[in-house]
Amino acid sequence: MTYSAYGDPQNLTLTEMPAPKVGPGWVLIAVERAAVNPVDWKLMAGGLDAMMDVVFPVTPGWDVSGVVEAVGPDVPEFSVGDRVASYARKDYVHGGTYAEHVAVPATSAAKVPESVDLATSAGLPLAGLTAKRSLEILELTADDTLLIHAASGGVGHLAAQLAVDAGARVIGTASEANHQRLRDLGVEPVAYGDGLVERVRELAPQGVTTVADFVGGVLEQTTAVLAEGGRHISIADPSVEQRGGHWVWVRPDGPRLAELLGRLADGTLDVVVDRTVPLAEAAEAMEVSRRGEANGKLLIDPTR
Repeated sequence: MTYSAYGDPQNLTLTEMPAPKVGPGWVLIAVERAAVNPVDWKLMAGGLDAMMDVVFPVTPGWDVSGVVEAVGPDVPEFSVGDRVASYARKDYVHGGTYAEHVAVPATSAAKVPESVDLATSAGLPLAGLTAKRSLEILELTADDTLLIHAASGGVGHLAAQLAVDAGARVIGTASEANHQRLRDLGVEPVAYGDGLVERVRELAPQGVTTVADFVGGVLEQTTAVLAEGGRHISIADPSVEQRGGHWVWVRPDGPRLAELLGRLADGTLDVVVDRTVPLAEAAEAMEVSRRGEANGKLLIDPTR
């Protein structure tokens, strides 16, 4: 699936493209699944044009799982036939994962454990690495009370699991329909929207020590519930840096992804999948993401 100019997801078209080249230190992946992330449609709309070079036509997508089909020179860590996943962001926007094949740097790929299915692993790279990096920047410990904005979302539900596993108390915003799912993860749910500050203060009268914003537009609520000396991050609002927070932009990292895949294997982390669509229906999956209607990860199956 490609687009030749900035626009909305309906500009995506099913296109025959040359097979990706596999240079030194790179691997070619036969794609089993790609995952849709909000950054995909934001890039397509031109929202990151000031930050990243674009070479049209663009194949979107930064998340992938599949099987290694070829390796370039000097790639001793992978062999043809290996099951792998990758956060496949590159230095410029062009050859993404909404495709039958994608070439990625070996440093961004990780082997998928045999007990983990490739469909589940495709939903992990970008969201999982973002969740992990966010909690590391917050220096989260078992002594913390963490508020997660959008705790049932793609990044939020993974960060919630990692935070609970670290022993922190976790409060998470979500719609009422997702409150029980958060409780099942060990999270104390609160409804987002008007009155959020008061609802959080009822649960944590002294304020929370850490806040992770995975939705944007909530900086005032964050600062209103943050205890003195508290820490906060956002993946969606760079203005947090003007209020003592950190804007998180995660890097591809194969070894860290391998750690997260190991958690899938041992059952200490779970990826929720909303639905899987054929490659030709990628535009609709993007629209579902843009409308905020996904209840878990949206996957694309280019084998269909």
